[in-house]
Amino acid sequence: MIKNDTPLSEEALVKEVCCRIRVARSYWDAHKNAACRGERERALQLYNTLTHEQKEQVPQVLRVWLRYRSEKYFGPHRTPPQNKSKPKRKQRWQD
Repeated sequence: MIKNDTPLSEEALVKEVCCRIRVARSYWDAHKNAACRGERERALQLYNTLTHEQKEQVPQVLRVWLRYRSEKYFGPHRTPPQNKSKPKRKQRWQD
């Protein structure tokens, strides 16, 4: 993945934040928590760089989801994600 280090214009930055929040919400609706967590972190990083006036341009529904509802599920007080590998079980019956 290529990282673009050129700063975005004010309007493009607001659009990018909105896009990232919408993507995170779609992952949330699809129960893809790991992907949602990553997109939410990127969106929150960008959101924190916005000025107060720019934050007001982000729709309220998206701001609420990003800052409050998702914090309930992804906040620091929650258990961090675990490895998906399942432990091997012993066989009860052997032939």
